[in-house]
Formats: sequence, C-alpha cells, structure tokens
Amino acid sequence: MNTNLSKRTALVGGASQGLGAAVAAELALLGANVIVLARNEEKLKQVVAGLDASRQQQHSYIVADANEPQLLQQKVKALLDKGQEIEILVNNTGGPPSGLLIETDVLELEKAFRAQVITAHLLVQTLLPGMKRAQFGRIVNITSTSVKQPIAGLGISNTVRAAVASWAKTLANEIAADGITVNNVLPGYTKTDRLDFLFGKQASAAGVPVEDIVGKMEATIPAGRLGEPEDLAAAVAFLCTPAAGYINGINLPVDGGRTGSL
Repeated sequence: MNTNLSKRTALVGGASQGLGAAVAAELALLGANVIVLARNEEKLKQVVAGLDASRQQQHSYIVADANEPQLLQQKVKALLDKGQEIEILVNNTGGPPSGLLIETDVLELEKAFRAQVITAHLLVQTLLPGMKRAQFGRIVNITSTSVKQPIAGLGISNTVRAAVASWAKTLANEIAADGITVNNVLPGYTKTDRLDFLFGKQASAAGVPVEDIVGKMEATIPAGRLGEPEDLAAAVAFLCTPAAGYINGINLPVDGGRTGSL
C-alpha cells in the first residue's frame, strides 16, 4: 500500500493546535512538506518546530484568518508565484458559536459561511491548476458528524457543515478525472479545546461537574471513550495518500461508532 507523501506539499488549516496540528504531524510522518495555517504565529512556529523532517522535508507556516478569505487567498497565491506547489489541502476551521438556530443572528450565519465555505472554495480555486498539472490532488475537509445527524444546540454548525458537505460532493464529481479527490472527515467527540469549552458550557448550564457531562457523552459512544486528535489525523492522512486515490466524495465519521445513521 502506497502511503508515501514524499515530494508532496500539504496546506493544513487551523493547524496551530488540536486537530489541525495532529493532521500536520501525521502528514509530515508520511514524508510531506507541510505548510501550517492559523492566526497565532507563535503557536505555528512551535508546531513547525515539532514536525518530523527525517526525509529532508521543508515545513513552513502562513499567518492568516479564515474569516478573511480574500487575504488568505492572496497569501497562498504569493507562495505559488514563488514556485511553491501544493497538492494537498486540508480545510479545517474552528467551529462557530453554539446555540439554537432560531435565535441566531443572520450575521453569525454569514460569518460562519464565509469562514467554512467561501474560504475553502477560494483555496481550491487557487490550488486547482497546480493539482491538475501534477495529476494528483487531495482535498480533505474536516467537518462534523452533524453532516449526517444534526447536533442539538449547534444550529450554525449544523447548517454550515452541511453546506460544506454538499459543496465537497459537487466538487468531487467535477474534478475527479484529473486525479484529484475531495472527501470530508467527520470528527465525533474528540479531545480538543473546543470540546472542553462546549462541555464546560453544558456543565455550567446544568449546574453539574464537567466530569458528569464527559461521562454522559462517553456512554453514548460504542467505543466507550472520547476520540484523540491522532485518531482523526490518521484518517485524514490516509485520504491524502496515493493509496486512497479511488476514494472520492465521501463523508467519513471518525467517532467511535456514535453516529446513528448509515
């Protein structure tokens, strides 16, 4: 099985911590040059310093905000203009605020759509010519199991993540003939700062210890535990390899079996 990503370059969003950082680490272990993207430069520097470079990879970072898609696109274009080729794109952006959809301000919906859909779309349009030249491309979107089964209290996320999934499936059909795949990976309850925040918010509202909320959630997962960022990263990394070249347009839950739908 060919999982070698040597001489390939990956751009990974939201990579200063959590899922994005774990994905960057996994891709580096497979030999890829990795460009990590996020807002916090100091954290990005730390991530780059920790990436495997045993195959003489060249790792770097871009400081940018997914809420400013045009500016982000300009920074990526500047790299391409210098001769940088990027064949792998991992779209990963922090989740929007929690809350009931009916109570959501339309500006929050617009903001989330811009960060999740518009940013991903502009990045793909920017990188697609190079992927076509290489006759190799991997686009993986880290979304949510809410694509298959909406999650109570995450109204904006449910709405926008579904839009990403539909965008990705449409795109997968349009560009597959050029050796480019587009897939979505759907993390379940995974140990991240965002999950800590959501669990803390639930615990505060219910007036119970956070441990009670964690235990309640773990009981809904057939695997009996929360996911680790590395669990998710392994799935993303595999979809980026040559071995996954015939896997296209799918929604892959990485959730310990929790999602109730097929």
